[in-house]
Amino acid sequence: MYSYKRCLAHWSHSSCSFNSVVNEILQRELAKGREATLSKKDVGIDKAIVREVSDLNQMQEFTYVCALSFQETNEQKLFKIASELLHTEKAYVARLNLLDQEFCAKLMEEANKGTFPVDIVKNIFSNISSIHAFHSQFLLPDLEKRMGEWDSKPRIGDILQKLTPFLKMYAEYVKNFDKAMELLKQWTDRSPQFKAIIQEIQSQEVCGCLTLQHHMLEPVQRVPRYEMLLKDYLKKLPQDDPDRRDAERSLEIIGTAATHSNSAIRKSENLKKLLEIYEMLGEEEDIVNPSNEFIKEGHILKLAARNTSAMERYLFLFNNMLLYCVPKFSLGGPKYTVRTRIGIDGMKVLETINEDYPHTFQVSGKERTLELQASSEQDKADWIKAFQATIEIFQQKNESFKNALKDVDEVSKAELGKRAPRWIRDNEVTMCMKCKESFNAITRRRHHCRACGYVVCWKCSDYKAPLEYDGNKMNKVCKDCHCILTGEAIAEGKKKGILEIEAGQFADSSIMCGFLQHSEKSKIWQKCWCVIPEKESLVLYLYGAPQDVKAQCTIPLVGYSVDDTTRPTDPPASFRISQSKSTHNFAAESEELKQRWLKVIRVAVTGEIPERPETNGSSVSDNNNTEEASTDNT
Repeated sequence: MYSYKRCLAHWSHSSCSFNSVVNEILQRELAKGREATLSKKDVGIDKAIVREVSDLNQMQEFTYVCALSFQETNEQKLFKIASELLHTEKAYVARLNLLDQEFCAKLMEEANKGTFPVDIVKNIFSNISSIHAFHSQFLLPDLEKRMGEWDSKPRIGDILQKLTPFLKMYAEYVKNFDKAMELLKQWTDRSPQFKAIIQEIQSQEVCGCLTLQHHMLEPVQRVPRYEMLLKDYLKKLPQDDPDRRDAERSLEIIGTAATHSNSAIRKSENLKKLLEIYEMLGEEEDIVNPSNEFIKEGHILKLAARNTSAMERYLFLFNNMLLYCVPKFSLGGPKYTVRTRIGIDGMKVLETINEDYPHTFQVSGKERTLELQASSEQDKADWIKAFQATIEIFQQKNESFKNALKDVDEVSKAELGKRAPRWIRDNEVTMCMKCKESFNAITRRRHHCRACGYVVCWKCSDYKAPLEYDGNKMNKVCKDCHCILTGEAIAEGKKKGILEIEAGQFADSSIMCGFLQHSEKSKIWQKCWCVIPEKESLVLYLYGAPQDVKAQCTIPLVGYSVDDTTRPTDPPASFRISQSKSTHNFAAESEELKQRWLKVIRVAVTGEIPERPETNGSSVSDNNNTEEASTDNT
C-alpha cells in the first residue's frame, strides 16, 4: 500500500481541484484546534514521488481509505455537540452576569438613591438574578465537570434533565418580557440618569456594541437553543445508549417549553393588538384575554337584505369570534361600535355571486348571517381564506375534546371513588376537559383526576378527596368530582393573588411552618409566621400571624445562597439567605429549630423538593407554636 504522501502527490498532479479540497480540509481540522494529519508540504506536488507512482488502479483503491481518515466517528460527533453546549453555556452565563451584575445592579444602586423608583428596575429585570444563579452555580459547573470526565461518563441527558424543573423561571421571565421592554423605553426617555447608566455600560467592550434590549432577549432564546442541541445529540446517539432515555425525556419537556419561548414575543404582540382594538371599541368590549388571538381586520361593505344597498362596516376576526362593527366619527383615531359578536363555533363561509355587486361572500353564524362585499377579488380571497383557516383550527381543537369524551367508560356518580376510572391519554386532548383552556408545558400542564380519569389543568385539579378504591386515601380530583364526593359547593369568584392565600390553608399541608424573627437587609426585626407549603415547596411564605388571610411577602427560594455563620450583631440561632442585592435574615427560637429550617431551605434553594424534617422518628412541620396556631384555628 502506498503512503499518504505518495497518494496525495499523485492526486495533486492529476487533479487541479484536489489542492483546494485538501486545503479546505486542513483549514477545517485546524479550526477545530486539532493537530492536522496532513501538512501543506505533504500535499505539494513532488515530481520525484509522482514518478514512483505508476499504477493508477492502486491509487483509486486507496481513495476510500484516505476519505475515511477525514470522517469523524460517532463518538467524536457526540463529544463535539457536548463541547458546543458547554461553550454556549459559558457565553450565556457571561451574558446573564452582564444583565444581573452590571445593568441591574448599577441601576438598582442609583434607584436606591431615589433617582427613580426601585420597583421599575425590579419589573424590568424580573427574575434574572434567579436565572443567573441557577446557571452559574449549578448547570455550568455540572457541564464543566462532565466534560472533564467525558472519557468515563460520555453523556449529557442526565445533566439537562436537571434543567427541566427550572423552566418555570423562564416562563416568568418570558411573560414579563413585553412589559420590561415598555418600561425600559419609557424610563430611558423620562430619566436622563437612567439613560446615562445604560449607555455607559453599553459602550463597554463586554457589551459587544449591543443594546440592553438585545442582551435581555438572550434568556428568551436560550431554551430553543437547548432543544436544537438535544435534537442533534439524539440523532447521533445510538438507540441502546444508556443516556438515550434521559436525553429523550429532557427533549420532550424542553421542546415544549421552547415552543412557548418562541411564541412568547408573538403572544405579547398579540396582547398589545388586543389592547389597541379594545381602545378602538371605546373600552366597552371584553376582548383583552390571553385566549383571544387576533387574526385579521379590515374595511368591508355589508349588503342590505331589502334594497341591496352597500353599507360601510369593519370586521375584527379572532380565533374564537367575529366582531361586526360600524365606524363612528372620531378626532382621536379610528373608533367603532360593535353591532354583532358572532362565534366561530358553527360558522360557515360561502362564496356568492351577485351581478350588481362583485367580490361578495357570505358569513353565516349561529347569531347572524352577513352578506359582505370585499374591495377586490384578492381581498375577497384573503378574507375567505382567513375565515376557513380559523374555522378549521377551531374545529380541530373542539374535535380533540369531543374524541376524548367519546366511548369513554365513564364512572357513574354512584360508583365515583369506588372503582378506578380509565384514564384519558395525554395525547388524546389538547385542552383541559373541564375549563377548555389549552395546555402548555409551563403554565398549564396536564393532570389526571383520580376519580373520573379526565385530563385537566392545575386549576381544575387543585382539589383532594378520599377515594374508596384507594383505601380512602386523599387523592387529587377535579372540581366536579370534589363536589360530588364531599358534598361541598365550591364558590366561584375572583382568583386570589399569590399573597392572598390564607395561612390557615397550610396548617395540615406544609413541609415546615412556625414563627421566626425576620429582618430584610438592615430593617428592624419582626416576628413572622413562616410557611413552606407542600404544593409550593420551593417558596417561603411570610405572614404576620398564623391565621392571616394574606401573606406579607413570598420568597422563591431557588437560587438563593444560605449562610448560617454567627455574627455579633445578630440574635442567637440566626441565619441568612441572599441573592444579588436581596438579603433576608432569620432567627429561630432555638438552635435545634434553626437546623430544621436550614435542612429544608438548603434543599429548596437547589430546586429539589425538600422533605419534612423528622424529630425522634416522627415527622414534624413546625415548631412549638403549632399548638398555639391550631387552637386559634378552632
